[in-house]
Amino acid sequence: MDCEGLSLLYILDNRCSNITCIEATSFSRGLETAKGSERHRQAPPSWAGVEIPFRTDQGFCAPGIGIIGMEVLTKMLKIYPHHFGCLLILHLVICQGTDDPHISGPLEDKTFSVQEGRTGITYIYRFTLQPPTVKLRLTGVTDGKIYIYPKDWSLYVNGSLDWETRNVYNLQVEGLDENGQRVKGPYSITINVIDVNDNPPQFSQREYFAAVRQNSRPGKPFTYVTATDRDDPTTPHAQLSYSISKHFPDPHQTMLFQINNVTGAISTTAAGAKYLNPADGINYTIAVRVKDMAGQSENSFPSDADVIVTVLENLWKSPPLVKLKENSTEPHPMRITQVQWNDPGAKYEIRQKETPPTKLPFMVAQNGTVYVTEPLDREVKDAYSFYVVAKDKDEDIALSYPLTINVTVEDINDNPPVCDKALTIFEVQDNEPVGNFIGTFHASDRDQENTLNSRLSYVIVDQSPKVPYDNMFLIERGTGTVNLLTSALNKELVSNYSLTVEVTDSAFRTLCNVQINVIDTNDQVPIFEKSDYGSMTLPENIPLGTVIREIQATDADEPFTGSSQIVYKIDKGDPNNTFVIVTDRKTNRGYVTINKALDFETTDVYNLTIQATNPEPLVTGVQYNLNSTAYLRVIVINVEEAPVFLKTTHTVDIPENATVGTFLTTATAFDPEGDSIRYALKSDARKWLRIDPLNGTIYTAAPLDRETQQTYMVQIVATEQTKASRSSTAQLRLNLKDVNDNPPRLDKNVVFFCHPLQGNEKTKIEVSDPDERSYVQRFTYSLVGADAIQNWNVSKPDDLLAYISPRNLKLEEKDYYVPLKINDNGRPPMEGVVTLKVRLCKCTEENRCFLAIDDGPSLPTVGMAIGILAGVLLIIGIILGVVFLNLKRKKEYELKAQTANAVSPSELRNLT
Repeated sequence: MDCEGLSLLYILDNRCSNITCIEATSFSRGLETAKGSERHRQAPPSWAGVEIPFRTDQGFCAPGIGIIGMEVLTKMLKIYPHHFGCLLILHLVICQGTDDPHISGPLEDKTFSVQEGRTGITYIYRFTLQPPTVKLRLTGVTDGKIYIYPKDWSLYVNGSLDWETRNVYNLQVEGLDENGQRVKGPYSITINVIDVNDNPPQFSQREYFAAVRQNSRPGKPFTYVTATDRDDPTTPHAQLSYSISKHFPDPHQTMLFQINNVTGAISTTAAGAKYLNPADGINYTIAVRVKDMAGQSENSFPSDADVIVTVLENLWKSPPLVKLKENSTEPHPMRITQVQWNDPGAKYEIRQKETPPTKLPFMVAQNGTVYVTEPLDREVKDAYSFYVVAKDKDEDIALSYPLTINVTVEDINDNPPVCDKALTIFEVQDNEPVGNFIGTFHASDRDQENTLNSRLSYVIVDQSPKVPYDNMFLIERGTGTVNLLTSALNKELVSNYSLTVEVTDSAFRTLCNVQINVIDTNDQVPIFEKSDYGSMTLPENIPLGTVIREIQATDADEPFTGSSQIVYKIDKGDPNNTFVIVTDRKTNRGYVTINKALDFETTDVYNLTIQATNPEPLVTGVQYNLNSTAYLRVIVINVEEAPVFLKTTHTVDIPENATVGTFLTTATAFDPEGDSIRYALKSDARKWLRIDPLNGTIYTAAPLDRETQQTYMVQIVATEQTKASRSSTAQLRLNLKDVNDNPPRLDKNVVFFCHPLQGNEKTKIEVSDPDERSYVQRFTYSLVGADAIQNWNVSKPDDLLAYISPRNLKLEEKDYYVPLKINDNGRPPMEGVVTLKVRLCKCTEENRCFLAIDDGPSLPTVGMAIGILAGVLLIIGIILGVVFLNLKRKKEYELKAQTANAVSPSELRNLT
């Protein structure tokens, strides 16, 4: 018995007018001393002499004391024998008289709460009466347990209330005068019964049977266990938690199965997906337990059940890699592989996997055979990857995850070598020694790389002119590297040579053209026009690609050759390649350009050393010197910058039923100049979020709803606390995860049957659920109302789809509105009542209603058509009559005018 600090032992009799509150201190010092602390208040004399029976095994409660047993009570009776004319336990009284405003007051609407299961008498409230009210009348369903005491008009409960029987009492109280006439009220008295955890959960079955396929994906449910609890579902008393204690046998000493503690969904673990094998011939028994109080309390009630699991072979698995020769001459479509769903009756579809989607040269037959529909070309596409989906034959619902089909197109040698350039040009100095590298000739082959089909060989088959010798150059057969074979080059004798290079693979040959220009020797170094380009100042926010300085060097070697071409490079002072120098090949002018963003806080000064070189090597004895070196100093100045976010995009996944105030993420930014920052949200159109302006922590500020918006995008703004108030933004992407918060609904709310009924009709009930994870095959259906139950029947013959059929074959030819209750059996389960319109109608030979199922505007009758036509003709006649009348009047007017103006008899005759 739990006192909860809300009960008090009242000592009342007709010989005293005091209320004595027995405190704990008096008992701790020993009842024999009889030195209890007493506080005296005026007691309502109307309670004196009330006879309150009690059992000898019943304890009594007092605040701060706990249970007062009968042994203690006996001692109290010996100490205070004259005070025990009656005993009463009054709840919600804490050492105060009943005149206290919290437990007494005038007649008005009141709401009280009483915990179920309490025995004895529970005092609730005392009504104070004002004239002319002299008594009260309590009406409503009280179950014989709720009364008003007629001497002081106190409302009390005598006996134990039961939440499972009735969780709320809706009563009325009326004030009556001396004649019993109502002068006040009625007032509403609501007594809410508070649930206690007094019901253990119960499984729907003592033993479950299930089957799981080999290699079943970990976490994918293959069966469910369900339990119910009669306690209040809005309290932890009915919050159930499922667990697996063990499974038998346990051959691998590891759990092969797991259960969702909220939904009761059983699935394999990663170990189960690995080890479960139908060849072992083992049936597993899973010991499942459910507890109320969400399994978090030592006082929770448990319940147990067994799940017997049979392991079956998994037929739904991806086939091995398919290899197809390109440009096949076989008849197409050509079979390449096969897939099979675990049960008969599935239909198959091919789905795109790659992005962007492309036209797939594949198809799948309804027996699961996959075909290629046309010859493939490896050079167009060397591999394909796509999905095959198994669907229910009657519904457009995927039965499981899609299988991946991978196809590799194997190469054949169907492409000749290709010269990379129509003419390849090399340069060579006329004094270069034998064996010097001249250049590398490049050709390509579209066949598969690193195979014999694309392996190329190079041979020089012709040289022009053959002066002073033939075969002056050598090309390496496997690499295309060209070297000088003799030292007889003479620019004055021959300035260029033309070579014909034969490139071959295992099946094709191609001829390519190469020109080798003989140039003057590179015996001059580039010379800068000035060695020091001074200093320059740049802001740190200068755009990338900006040219900050032009530089110039000259070279006295032969123009427009590799000996005179200048290449600029920064030799020192720029380890991070912040700058780059672009050269104009016609003028050899260099442009120093910003390559990476400047940052004053990282580097504020660059001392650049610039080197000018040639692509051709210098002759022996000549080296680059100080004339080929220049200097440039770059000073970076600070620019006040906006705050910088450490992370520019925040992505958060959150269930849509997250409570208000749930933490989401923390956005962090810093100001390069060290100024303080404040945060704000922008584009929070639905006001779902809030942000701490000082630390950037983001929370939910309102209930979320995935069905309203699945992905919620909000900008996070960081603003520096300066006069400039510079700011920057980051992105928050909130992905709302679905929870089961929508009841099923009808996709098609009208069906029909042909009249008269034959007795074997049924039609499918098309339903859906806006929630993301909806399983139509788990929906349960029930008819609502006596008429619906009498006339109609709802069935699920295949445990997947629901059908409605007439139960009463004598139904009239008309429209019927059938209420259906549909439960999605989700977690939590969502249930709704929908109305299905069922039309009984005369049908054509094709079993179609004469009238359309969907209501539409009715067609006009013959009488209506005649009436409309007559009205139209009448309006047209009126319009024509008005027109003719106006024309006649106009003609008469003109005739009169002409008569008046006639000047001779002949004119008059003409007018008449």
